[in-house]
Amino acid sequence: MLPSELVKYKEKSQKIIALTAWDSISGSIAEQANVDLVLVGDSLAMVCLGYKSTLPLTLENMIYHTNAVTRGFKKKVEEQPLVVSDMPFLTYQCGEDKAVEYAGKIIQSTYAKAVKVEGAEPEIQKVISRLIRMGIPVMGHIGLTPQSYLNLGLKKQGESLDSQEKIKREASILEKLGCFSIVLEHIPDFLAREIQKNLKIPTIGIGAGNHCDGQVRVTADLLGLNDNQPPFCQPIIQGKKLFKDKLKEWIDLERIN
Repeated sequence: MLPSELVKYKEKSQKIIALTAWDSISGSIAEQANVDLVLVGDSLAMVCLGYKSTLPLTLENMIYHTNAVTRGFKKKVEEQPLVVSDMPFLTYQCGEDKAVEYAGKIIQSTYAKAVKVEGAEPEIQKVISRLIRMGIPVMGHIGLTPQSYLNLGLKKQGESLDSQEKIKREASILEKLGCFSIVLEHIPDFLAREIQKNLKIPTIGIGAGNHCDGQVRVTADLLGLNDNQPPFCQPIIQGKKLFKDKLKEWIDLERIN
């Protein structure tokens, strides 16, 4: 799937389902579950690498893990989900030239067909515009932006009128710049609904209610593999407890035999 095809989903009112992946096993599971979009998100810093935030993740990490994810795909290329790779901290906040270089390395070195960039500040707008003009599709990301947590925290965004207006302006700007879709993270339902109605490109929500054109979830959160769950994602199974209990049961039996 190409990034531009997501717009057709919105036109047909077809829900977009996205999951994160971080290695060949999680990539294979996501593909076999028939997900539309696989996001190799910088959440892999916590899910896979044991960091406390996304900030330590490097460009090399993202390239390595994006390739690992797509090695897990088994379907024909035309049937595989769209792969989008996050641009990690300080790969696009450092000016247009560097951003093009780093995003270009992701596209050149992996099977990702687009990159995701957080924020819509004036400097980021210039970067996004340049990337798109250079032929690199960009998924926007506004609302709660985890790479900015040192300034903004990890709290819900869009609670005040000023914040709501800012997020609406940013969504409109990102569409005009040429983003093929926008992630709306941890904002009020009514705000996500208003943005979704006003945009021609798809909105993909995470903790933004059910009115977006699609949903993205951190797979490890859905499967209950993390100790700390975000407030907007309840696990569908208690995966960590299940695996731990079953492994302990097996170990205890092995010790007896």
